Amino acid sequence: MKKQTRAGYLQRPGTTRILGGTGDAAVRRTVLPGGLRVVTEPVPGVRSASVGIWVAVGSRDEGRPQAGAAHYLEHLLFKGTAKRTAVDIAQEIDAVGGELNAFTAKEHTCYYAHVLDRDLPLAIDMLCDVVFDALNAKSDVDVERSVVLEEIAMRDDDPEDLLHELFTSAVLGDHPLGRSVLGTEDSITEMTRARVNGFYRRSYEMPKMVIAAAGNVDHGRVLRLLRKALGDRLDGDVLPAPPRTGRARLPKQKPLALHTDDTEQAHLLMGCRGFDRYDDRRFALGVLNAALGGGMSSRLFQEVRERRGLAYSVYSATTAYSDAGTFSVYAGCTPDRLGEVATVIRGVLAGVAADGLTADEVERGRGQLRGGLVLGLEDSASRMSRIGKIELNYGRHFTVEETLERIDAVTVDDVAELAAELLRRPLTTAVVGPYDSPEDLPDGV
Repeated sequence: MKKQTRAGYLQRPGTTRILGGTGDAAVRRTVLPGGLRVVTEPVPGVRSASVGIWVAVGSRDEGRPQAGAAHYLEHLLFKGTAKRTAVDIAQEIDAVGGELNAFTAKEHTCYYAHVLDRDLPLAIDMLCDVVFDALNAKSDVDVERSVVLEEIAMRDDDPEDLLHELFTSAVLGDHPLGRSVLGTEDSITEMTRARVNGFYRRSYEMPKMVIAAAGNVDHGRVLRLLRKALGDRLDGDVLPAPPRTGRARLPKQKPLALHTDDTEQAHLLMGCRGFDRYDDRRFALGVLNAALGGGMSSRLFQEVRERRGLAYSVYSATTAYSDAGTFSVYAGCTPDRLGEVATVIRGVLAGVAADGLTADEVERGRGQLRGGLVLGLEDSASRMSRIGKIELNYGRHFTVEETLERIDAVTVDDVAELAAELLRRPLTTAVVGPYDSPEDLPDGV
């Protein structure tokens, strides 16, 4: 019952709740008419304000003909509205020394502004203008097509970026989560104004949105500015949309994926399917990932780089979606060392799967997570991002103290049990390098 009473998607429009903290530093959530959630976090002592509009729509919500539409919109919405041209938007934000930008992910899109506290009215008005009242003119669709195609080409020219796309596709298969956020050359070339604007009109709905603000902000003032900016759009006794849930039906993963490229370095990713973001083991996974490949003291760094000098860069990483996830290890090395690097990585993973981590490794992993969390929240933009993403993904708020407690509660046995399951899962290996065929890959890969 505790989670239900704090859930944003069960909060009625017109109500406000304190989610954490006290007094002037309290994190508050208000649900406005139409199901739009507003979450704020005052940050004492700063002179900045960060505002983000988070939309629970990403590349996984596209059909094949729409592939890349969510990211395409990230470009288009800044090209002009009913009251601002693209030049107006750029000049207004530059005139106050602010930042206006956006990013697209598999399951959400965020449009954000970072400004001086006195320029908060401009930031809110401009963000609401571009997100809710974009024109998406045909001429702008045509102009941005070449820009997005250039972005795809830049991705293909970066071996490490290309490798991650290759790995994700191999692990998650021909599922929307396994496809590129950018779309394909064919889908972008064929993207019409009707197709991308239709996606925009159908997807950008208030119940799917969270507006987050942090810094030198006052909750009541943010609400007043939003009511002024959105006007008649704030209408209807509509509940917010619940967090995305379900179970992805993933096809069989591929054991090997190779992209031939005449690179001086071989780029390797080895990994498996992981856990979704609702899994209670995510804190143990964070500790495992930090201790295994999260820093210079990590086991992978010590074994691959420090003791053997096989690679300059080696690290592990996790991704977590609403119904799927991945775990991976990256290394970049000279092509003749790829087999040995892969063999050492497999050995490290097998050793941790069999024996877990030492108490010292687990404590260092917990320390990395604690430090990364707290030090990463030193500015208003990071605070805004945290409260916005948590509200969108979980429909509730996790205080920093609550998260730190969950990290501290992770035990050596928790990590060992998790490693025994995760690191024994079937591995996928992705390689970008100067190999013409899988048969040319060295032994060990």
